[in-house]
Amino acid sequence: MRRKLAVFANSDRGLSLMYMPALCLFLVFVAYPLVSGIRISFTNWNGYSQSYTYIGLENYIRLYTDVRFKKALLNTLVYGFGSAILQNIFGIMYALLLNMKFRSRVLVRTVIYMPVIVAQLIMGYIWYFLVQYDGGAINDILLVFGAEPVDWMANGTRAVWMITIINAFQYVGTSMIIYLAGVQGIPQSLLEAATIDGAGAWNKFLRITLPLLIPAITTSFILNLIGGLELFALVVSLTSGGPGFETHSMSSLINFFYFENQNAGFAAAIGLITFLLVLSISYVALKLFRKREVEY
Repeated sequence: MRRKLAVFANSDRGLSLMYMPALCLFLVFVAYPLVSGIRISFTNWNGYSQSYTYIGLENYIRLYTDVRFKKALLNTLVYGFGSAILQNIFGIMYALLLNMKFRSRVLVRTVIYMPVIVAQLIMGYIWYFLVQYDGGAINDILLVFGAEPVDWMANGTRAVWMITIINAFQYVGTSMIIYLAGVQGIPQSLLEAATIDGAGAWNKFLRITLPLLIPAITTSFILNLIGGLELFALVVSLTSGGPGFETHSMSSLINFFYFENQNAGFAAAIGLITFLLVLSISYVALKLFRKREVEY
């Protein structure tokens, strides 16, 4: 009996059955909510009523004229690409620094990576107490040096970039780890040969290190881009989308329309557009980076 079970488990049919638990979880927690969200986006459901009416493409037509959605879309692109660019630039810099041998190197790695393990909502509240106008730590420091306090989150454009920088600061440790693994995987013989040929540090970085880091850049940039495009908790904890609707991301705007505006149908339409946006941008970025990968 055991032998028959072992033979069946190693067969194609037996191995196929191993996927069933994961497939069931995917259908219940991913496929079904996605299909339900698409269906709800064609209705005027308020989120709690037992009845609703199908209104066709009305919610999607409204997206083209809704100023709040357009602002959230622009902010989402800033959060996504802005955070990804900052995280990757500083991630590479940290990786190159920490690849050198010096005392307390492990401590520095830990300090840089530590914000990653903090929940995004908690990180937002920490920064809220740093940047708030009355009693904020940053403004208290400015007062010590005789400068006027700044209401950092009162201006929409400045608040968007503040959120972008804070998000990049929190997750730069992830990029650092990815790039550190990539740098340590580069054969030292290539760098030594370049040194013998008279190449300087900058030329070695541009001609050897950077091209061979493209696979790591692909992984890091796509992960950071997706995280930035889906930014939610940091926006809610720092500004709640304010002032007005100036700092809303598409994810936080979904939360507003569903729970505060009681317009689940419109929120579902924004959710579907957000899903397609993240999917399409990530796919295009992945294709572009894959074309530039080199082997050694």
